[in-house]
Amino acid sequence: MESQVNYVFVPGAWHGGWSWHPVAQRVADAGHQGIALTMPGLSAGDGAGEPRLADAVTYLVEEVERRDLTDVVLVGHSWGGIPIAGAVPRLRDRLRGIVFVSAFVPRAGESMADAMGPEVGAFLRATIEASPNHTVSVDFESFRRSLMPDEPENVQRLVYDLLVPQPGNYMLDALDTVDFTGLPIAYLLAEKDQALAAPGAELAARVGVQPVLLPGTHETILTHPDEVAKALLAFTLD
Repeated sequence: MESQVNYVFVPGAWHGGWSWHPVAQRVADAGHQGIALTMPGLSAGDGAGEPRLADAVTYLVEEVERRDLTDVVLVGHSWGGIPIAGAVPRLRDRLRGIVFVSAFVPRAGESMADAMGPEVGAFLRATIEASPNHTVSVDFESFRRSLMPDEPENVQRLVYDLLVPQPGNYMLDALDTVDFTGLPIAYLLAEKDQALAAPGAELAARVGVQPVLLPGTHETILTHPDEVAKALLAFTLD
């Protein structure tokens, strides 16, 4: 019998752990543990102030340590690729692998705002600066068009209504170092994703792998959880 794998899921911008629940349940049904985390400041009504990227990384590390997890696979979706990258140096001895799912693969010193290009980056900075609580939100039309096209509007609305404003520092801060040396890595890419900061093949190349294609768009973890879970299990149990 295969040993139990502890999958620790980190959501993308505006999302909470709820976005990973369908996939987490499927890996649990396969005999493993799926832990879907919500980063500080990303729960409805969260009074977390203005968390920094370092706070998200520390929260992830401390949750793994508090639960005393080993054989851990860190899985990040979208923006969630940044905190999982930041946690690697502090959790390396506990890790079995890293999986990016239609996720940003950061480079040292490069923030999410930087990665989006000068025009979008300037818009993000101005929006965050003007916000009374230093956050940035996404409007429904942008969400529908970029993150969840091709889905029925009632499904788009359901997911959109679960989103909360993203702490601005999560988009503006950058990691000082990024080092995945010696770790098994996979990059799972939704084949119709239109929301990535760079082409998926380019992001996968940053960690030296070819992307594994999944059906769907950026929200594939919600719309195609069977396929996401199957790909995760295939990578970590081979």
